[in-house]
Amino acid sequence: MSKTERVRLELPLILPQVDDPADPCIDRLVGLLQGRPGVEKVHVKTPGGAPPLLCLHYDPGVITVARLRELVDAIGAQLTERFAHYVGRAPAPLHARHARSFADQLRAIPGVLEAEVSTAGCIRVEYERTAVPPGSLEERIRAVGATFTPEKSPDPASPRDDRADRHMHSGATHADHRHEPNHEHDEDKAGHAGHDHAHGGIFGEHTELIFAGLAGVFLLAGWLVERSGAAAEWLPLALYIGAYLCGGFFTTKEALENLRARRFEIDTLMLVAAVGAAALGQWAEGALLLFLFSLGHSLEHFAMGSARRAIEALAELAPETAFVRRGDGTEEVPVGTLEPGDVVLVKPNERLPADGVVVKGTSSVNQAPVTGESVPVDKSPVADGRAAIGAFDRVDAASRVFAGTINGAGALDVMVARRAAQSTMARVVQMVAEAEAQRSPTQQFTDRFERIFVPAVLALVCLLMLAFVVLDEPFADSFYRAMAVLVAASPCALAISVPSAVLSGVARAGRSGVLVKGGGPLENLGSLNSIAFDKTGTLTEGKPKLTDVVVAPGVSEAELLAVVIAVESHSDHPLAAALVAGGRERLPTEATLPAAEDVRSITGRGVQAIVDGQAVHIAKPVFFDEGAGMRLPPELAEANERLVRDGRTTMVVRQGERFLGAIGVMDTPRPAAPAVMAQLRELGIERLVMISGDNQQVADAVARTVGLTEARGDLMPEQKVETIKSLRERHGKVAMVGDGVNDAPAMANATVGIAMGAAGSDVALEAADVALMSDDLAQLPFAVGLSRRTRRVIKQNLWVSLGVVAVLIPATIFGLNIGTAVLFHEGSTLLVVVNALRLLAYPGATKEGAAREVT
Repeated sequence: MSKTERVRLELPLILPQVDDPADPCIDRLVGLLQGRPGVEKVHVKTPGGAPPLLCLHYDPGVITVARLRELVDAIGAQLTERFAHYVGRAPAPLHARHARSFADQLRAIPGVLEAEVSTAGCIRVEYERTAVPPGSLEERIRAVGATFTPEKSPDPASPRDDRADRHMHSGATHADHRHEPNHEHDEDKAGHAGHDHAHGGIFGEHTELIFAGLAGVFLLAGWLVERSGAAAEWLPLALYIGAYLCGGFFTTKEALENLRARRFEIDTLMLVAAVGAAALGQWAEGALLLFLFSLGHSLEHFAMGSARRAIEALAELAPETAFVRRGDGTEEVPVGTLEPGDVVLVKPNERLPADGVVVKGTSSVNQAPVTGESVPVDKSPVADGRAAIGAFDRVDAASRVFAGTINGAGALDVMVARRAAQSTMARVVQMVAEAEAQRSPTQQFTDRFERIFVPAVLALVCLLMLAFVVLDEPFADSFYRAMAVLVAASPCALAISVPSAVLSGVARAGRSGVLVKGGGPLENLGSLNSIAFDKTGTLTEGKPKLTDVVVAPGVSEAELLAVVIAVESHSDHPLAAALVAGGRERLPTEATLPAAEDVRSITGRGVQAIVDGQAVHIAKPVFFDEGAGMRLPPELAEANERLVRDGRTTMVVRQGERFLGAIGVMDTPRPAAPAVMAQLRELGIERLVMISGDNQQVADAVARTVGLTEARGDLMPEQKVETIKSLRERHGKVAMVGDGVNDAPAMANATVGIAMGAAGSDVALEAADVALMSDDLAQLPFAVGLSRRTRRVIKQNLWVSLGVVAVLIPATIFGLNIGTAVLFHEGSTLLVVVNALRLLAYPGATKEGAAREVT
């Protein structure tokens, strides 16, 4: 199936407790997908008498079925009954050409929708369960040494995760339609590492490198003996033949495999060029060709293995065993046997074995392996562990812990919330592996370029071989020139330039707690200049705080705050806790609080009570405008208007016939937000836009405080989606930063959706293209800076690989010999790989590190 072909999928529409096509939840599902890059049309079909179908028209070259399924799963739809996907690893890195041809073989299997194979050996296949012939996929996967573990079909009779059934149908948010993915991936370490090299042999994974070295030794010895003239005439030839055997062993092996599969790859072309040189008596140049080609090939594998190992290191962070409390003692058990509700003992300085909540003990935990936070986070126990693991996503960060993180000096008892295969770390490893195999837009371009370029080169070589017909030269000269052009024009560096950079960028991001789902988001984030932000919980703390106290003439602040604390301490309104906490901070410790009686809520306006025998009202200013004889004094009204202009939510306090004053509450901006916005501007982000459901004055106030270029308030969720679409139309690519739950539709319609605080949140991990695992806005400039550096490296690699080919082709036509052509050809291949691996050393989330990547 061509990657540019448009595809239509018709899927059974399954949402928890939803069977009506007119249900608003289905509108949310369509809104989540409509407008997504690569999704051309989404609609619901209702065949007569049949269940409704979700019909998707999409471009598989831009968005994969796996990504579509993630987005749909984010609000609870189940697509796992029809589609499955396999994610595994070959036992060693693959050459770019081998990876591409293997992916083509997988795509040729009937029923396989998509297949991607990365140079690091990651294999990702999306297929229809009923359409794939039994054994055909398994046979191909095992052919490269990977372990095939098919994804299990969901059992309709099995009880669903409690979270999936938490469907609050009235006013349900996207978090309510949550679906626990039922993917069983190959998590066996044997399928990921520990095997011999793909070109393994008597020397293990370094066999090809050693063979290349021996070829170099034979070549050098033959050249020295030939130059000295002191030995028998047959000795230099014998040494060159030895160089041929060592340097050409693996090249011949791959060439034969390609020919058996009816493919004519670069390995075959190189072998033909070497045989041609030998036929012309140019044994030294042929040996040099095979030596440098095999050396470059083996070093390329070695270098790509470095990037691969950086990703595999994530999977090895969690311990293999855990100490589970059994009665009065503990028992050491494998981590894979832990079940939700088990209590494990975590000793000081040990790694945590599972995701869970602290039920006993206090300590600080280094969460850098998962969230990228540089400072350990203090942990304290929850009151009810069972209730906490049932709502794990909403547990306070001070009590929630993750597998793979490192305990500090105190011992902790942790109640397990998730099985090992479902932990945040396991899911990050799985998603990073999937991201490796997904091709970026530039990689798709290079593949299309190669499909045109390689046949054109072969045609040119054939013409050059016939040059002796029109030129006054022997056939040997024409043939030699053609072989030199064949070597010079082979696009080896081009084939490896983009995947090596993408793999290194994804690995570096994952090491710092930033999950990037493939080369597409990585490149797009590196090229956009507009970012939209949700306000609550993203730019702000998400918790209102008492910010201002304005007292009326003749009233002290202590008197006002005492009344407010006395009344609001009886209320369960979200603002009440902020007023009580803020009031206690400001009130002198020696102050006494009056007693409040008969506390009642004034719906939509505030609260009333009796304090010291007088009626007290703490309410919105409009409440007093509505009541007879209760209008605000001019000076208090003016102070209230000033607070509103500054973005505060205000309440006025009145006791008896006397106004005590006004108080202002605000969801305060994150302390890091202004510095983050400054870093983003330094990185070349021109438009920083906030989209919020709060009133425009509040939005403007927050925008001024944190340094945004624009703020849009009073937006309903569907209006946020329209705002993102309009930004894309006017400014091209745009990213949307939110919490991944209520902002899922807007994030899905952005070019790149970025979720904050994704650690432990299923919905955030599924809805986002880029997930910032910690709840730290400072990770955003790091992600943008790394993406810009990656995009720059990709451009550099393309210029090098295409530039060398552009120079070498005419140079060889006009007489450059094969040896020099090989030197530059293989040198460019190694250069682009080394250049890409520099991304693994990209500095962490600091202003100095990110701000250097100004475009």
